[in-house]
Amino acid sequence: MSIAIITGSSGLVGSETVNFFCEKGFDVIGIDNNLREFFFGKNGSTDWIKGQLLKKNKNFKHLNIDIRNFDKLNKIFKKYSKRISVIIHCAAQPSHDYGKKFPFLDFHVNATGTLNLLELTKKYCSNAPFIFMSTNKVYGDSPNKLNIMEKKTRWELKIKDKNYKGIKENFSIDNSTHSFFGVSKTYADLIVQEYGKNVGLKTVCFRGGCITGPNHSGAKLHGFLSYLVKASILKKEYNLIGYKGKQVRDNLHSNDLVNCFWEFYKKPKCGEVYNIGGGRFSNCSVIEALDIVEKSCNLKIKKKYIKIPRVGDHIWYISDTSKFKKHYPNWRQKYNTKKIIEELIEHQK
Repeated sequence: MSIAIITGSSGLVGSETVNFFCEKGFDVIGIDNNLREFFFGKNGSTDWIKGQLLKKNKNFKHLNIDIRNFDKLNKIFKKYSKRISVIIHCAAQPSHDYGKKFPFLDFHVNATGTLNLLELTKKYCSNAPFIFMSTNKVYGDSPNKLNIMEKKTRWELKIKDKNYKGIKENFSIDNSTHSFFGVSKTYADLIVQEYGKNVGLKTVCFRGGCITGPNHSGAKLHGFLSYLVKASILKKEYNLIGYKGKQVRDNLHSNDLVNCFWEFYKKPKCGEVYNIGGGRFSNCSVIEALDIVEKSCNLKIKKKYIKIPRVGDHIWYISDTSKFKKHYPNWRQKYNTKKIIEELIEHQK
């Protein structure tokens, strides 16, 4: 039986990927040590998702291993070797704020962990596609230099602007402020490309916008829509940090993302990069998201506006997904932002 190795298997994207590939008939090995709870506290724990995955999928095996531990990873890759059909790397330290406070831990998880997995893929299963969950933060704050204009509920570009449909993959990653998290993920992104272009592995970097879904253990420092919905329903005060809460994010449901993984798995390339997110089909500002929640739940959310933005935060970011759609025309998005939020609300009830 073909084996899929999925890191960060109890996280948002990882857990969606586990269910998807189990349903496709793979034997799935999930690697996750719940470091998210260490980062974000009990609210960030993913143990509840791990329990659901084990209960639902008889062909799923969970391993409590840290991706920084090369020796333990080596034993797994050596054991299953050529049976490994795909590696999907979703594990990460995902927070801007946390990365700045703990730069060594941030770098070792995001950069060294990725390098470990690439080396083992090269050694034991070089024909298996290597799918990496990267981030739009590789572009730093360069998108903030666009001709952004202020509207009533959001920052926006003019329709005639060349970037109106979104940021393309050739957008510069240089001469900008990335955040420490952005830097460690940029290294991982580039080394994944290098193992594709230089070594010949079938690698891909998906530079995600805001990825979300019901399996998201949203915390204050990470998980925009998930935490927003959770805080609102629990009637907590919500902090709008910088840019008047009008900063725009595109939102992609984790199920739509995993279908991108599947398309790539069926027809892999070497050293490829795709910007992937909700695009113009699914995006909103923070205050627009809060407005959807208020109307859907018939409540008034307590808001606190904080003037100083997070370092490297985007004022406006929408992904141009046209390259991926051109390469994989069978992919279709099912969830827009309103549908995503409604599902998150239902999940919180």
